[in-house]
Amino acid sequence: MKPGTRLKSAACDTEVIVIRCSKGSIECGGRSMGEAKRSEAVMPSADHANGTLMGKRYVDADGQYELLCVKPGRGSLSVDGVPLNTKDAKPLPASD
Repeated sequence: MKPGTRLKSAACDTEVIVIRCSKGSIECGGRSMGEAKRSEAVMPSADHANGTLMGKRYVDADGQYELLCVKPGRGSLSVDGVPLNTKDAKPLPASD
Protein backbone atom coordinates (compact mmCIF):
# COMPACT_ATOMS: atom_id res chain seq x y z
CA MET A 1 0.00 0.00 0.00
CA LYS A 2 1.21 3.51 -0.75
CA PRO A 3 0.20 7.10 0.12
CA GLY A 4 -2.82 8.25 -1.87
CA THR A 5 -4.56 4.85 -1.77
CA ARG A 6 -8.29 5.08 -1.04
CA LEU A 7 -9.54 2.36 1.34
CA LYS A 8 -13.16 1.37 1.99
CA SER A 9 -14.57 -0.32 5.07
CA ALA A 10 -16.25 -3.72 4.93
CA ALA A 11 -18.19 -2.95 8.12
CA CYS A 12 -19.68 0.50 7.42
CA ASP A 13 -19.60 3.50 5.05
CA THR A 14 -16.15 4.76 6.17
CA GLU A 15 -13.63 5.64 3.46
CA VAL A 16 -10.10 6.93 4.06
CA ILE A 17 -7.12 8.09 2.04
CA VAL A 18 -3.72 6.83 3.18
CA ILE A 19 -1.34 9.69 4.00
CA ARG A 20 1.42 7.63 5.64
CA CYS A 21 1.62 3.88 6.19
CA SER A 22 3.86 1.02 7.24
CA LYS A 23 3.42 -2.74 7.26
CA GLY A 24 0.26 -3.87 8.98
CA SER A 25 -3.45 -4.29 8.43
CA ILE A 26 -5.59 -1.14 8.43
CA GLU A 27 -9.01 -1.95 9.87
CA CYS A 28 -12.37 -0.28 10.38
CA GLY A 29 -15.01 -1.74 12.66
CA GLY A 30 -12.69 -4.66 13.41
CA ARG A 31 -12.52 -5.72 9.74
CA SER A 32 -9.72 -5.19 7.20
CA MET A 33 -10.20 -2.31 4.76
CA GLY A 34 -9.69 -2.72 1.00
CA GLU A 35 -9.70 -0.72 -2.20
CA ALA A 36 -13.01 -2.25 -3.31
CA LYS A 37 -16.24 -2.10 -1.31
CA ARG A 38 -17.48 -5.56 -0.34
CA SER A 39 -20.95 -6.41 -1.59
CA GLU A 40 -22.22 -7.72 1.75
CA ALA A 41 -21.91 -5.31 4.68
CA VAL A 42 -21.00 -6.69 8.10
CA MET A 43 -21.82 -4.86 11.33
CA PRO A 44 -18.82 -3.34 13.15
CA SER A 45 -17.77 -5.23 16.27
CA ALA A 46 -18.94 -3.60 19.51
CA ASP A 47 -15.44 -2.62 20.67
CA HIS A 48 -14.66 -1.00 17.27
CA ALA A 49 -17.87 1.02 16.81
CA ASN A 50 -16.87 4.51 17.98
CA GLY A 51 -17.34 6.04 14.53
CA THR A 52 -15.20 8.19 12.24
CA LEU A 53 -15.50 11.88 11.41
CA MET A 54 -15.15 13.34 7.93
CA GLY A 55 -12.11 15.56 7.40
CA LYS A 56 -10.27 14.29 10.48
CA ARG A 57 -6.83 12.70 10.35
CA TYR A 58 -6.26 9.52 12.32
CA VAL A 59 -2.78 8.54 13.54
CA ASP A 60 -1.14 5.83 15.63
CA ALA A 61 1.03 6.51 18.70
CA ASP A 62 4.31 5.92 16.80
CA GLY A 63 3.42 8.18 13.87
CA GLN A 64 3.83 5.37 11.32
CA TYR A 65 0.22 5.59 10.09
CA GLU A 66 -1.84 8.61 9.10
CA LEU A 67 -5.26 8.32 7.45
CA LEU A 68 -7.61 11.07 6.24
CA CYS A 69 -11.31 10.26 6.59
CA VAL A 70 -13.20 11.28 3.42
CA LYS A 71 -16.49 9.53 4.23
CA PRO A 72 -17.70 8.99 7.83
CA GLY A 73 -19.16 5.80 9.23
CA ARG A 74 -20.00 3.86 12.41
CA GLY A 75 -16.78 1.82 12.65
CA SER A 76 -13.60 3.08 14.30
CA LEU A 77 -10.15 2.87 12.69
CA SER A 78 -7.34 0.63 13.94
CA VAL A 79 -4.11 -0.99 12.79
CA ASP A 80 -3.68 -4.67 13.70
CA GLY A 81 -6.33 -4.21 16.40
CA VAL A 82 -4.71 -1.10 17.98
CA PRO A 83 -7.08 1.92 17.81
CA LEU A 84 -6.04 5.07 15.96
CA ASN A 85 -6.59 8.52 17.50
CA THR A 86 -7.58 11.79 15.88
CA LYS A 87 -4.64 14.05 15.10
CA ASP A 88 -4.74 17.32 17.02
CA ALA A 89 -4.29 20.60 15.20
CA LYS A 90 -1.04 22.44 15.80
CA PRO A 91 -1.56 25.68 17.73
CA LEU A 92 -0.80 28.87 15.86
CA PRO A 93 1.97 31.08 17.24
CA ALA A 94 0.85 34.00 19.34
CA SER A 95 0.97 37.37 17.62
CA ASP A 96 2.43 40.27 19.53
